[in-house]
Amino acid sequence: MKTALITGACINTGVDIVKKFASEGYDVIFTGRNMEKVHAKEKEYREEFPNVNIWGYHIDSLLDERTVDEESVEKMFAEIDAKGMFVDTVILNAADQGLGMTIFENPLTDLMRVINTNVVWNFCIVEHASKRMIKNGGGNVVFINSNTAYRAIPDRIAYVASKGGQLGLMRALALDLGKYNIRVNAVLPGMIKTDRWDKNPEFYAKVPSRFTPIGDVAVGEDIADAAYYFAAHARNTTGAELVIDGGNTIQLYPIVPEK
Repeated sequence: MKTALITGACINTGVDIVKKFASEGYDVIFTGRNMEKVHAKEKEYREEFPNVNIWGYHIDSLLDERTVDEESVEKMFAEIDAKGMFVDTVILNAADQGLGMTIFENPLTDLMRVINTNVVWNFCIVEHASKRMIKNGGGNVVFINSNTAYRAIPDRIAYVASKGGQLGLMRALALDLGKYNIRVNAVLPGMIKTDRWDKNPEFYAKVPSRFTPIGDVAVGEDIADAAYYFAAHARNTTGAELVIDGGNTIQLYPIVPEK
């Protein structure tokens, strides 16, 4: 039985990724920052997918803005080992969105918090997972990145920087881990119809990035399908990026309909 570890899987895209892998017969270990939400989603997932094993872990990325919580990562993998399970697929979906960061107003620790969560903490997880993958003949890692790694958006300096750094991390890991039969790739979503879309319809009705060449915006299932492609089908692919943004990145500027 294959097992996927999926971070940030109590809301939005993370939920769709769990459901995709569980529906394909994977055992799933997922993480979340809120203990009550983790327990609630674990119950929900188990009821929906009774034929696979699903465990939720309450885990946060940082002890403080400057310090990654490596001990919690070590403890989680030790408990997975104790269950006799082997994580062959890691989907790194959790992220600090770094919303509303203004260059002259936010303290430096806000930048550190986002970088530490989106880059350093993810490296910590990959490091612990890949040690086990080496012993078991290989595995794969998928970063859920962002097209903002290439196209900056206002007041999101830390997030944009972290996603660019994350792609560099992905490529370096793909190079160093390839000899162990560990593949490392990244999915780059653009705008996704998450709960923020539902809660703020006026903003999302006018935001330029919704006007894509194909006329639609991704839903969580689109991102889940891309992650599953890398995990299950892309046998000879590593260090690659798959952009899921309706073609938004290819256009110089969005073409907004007159009506």
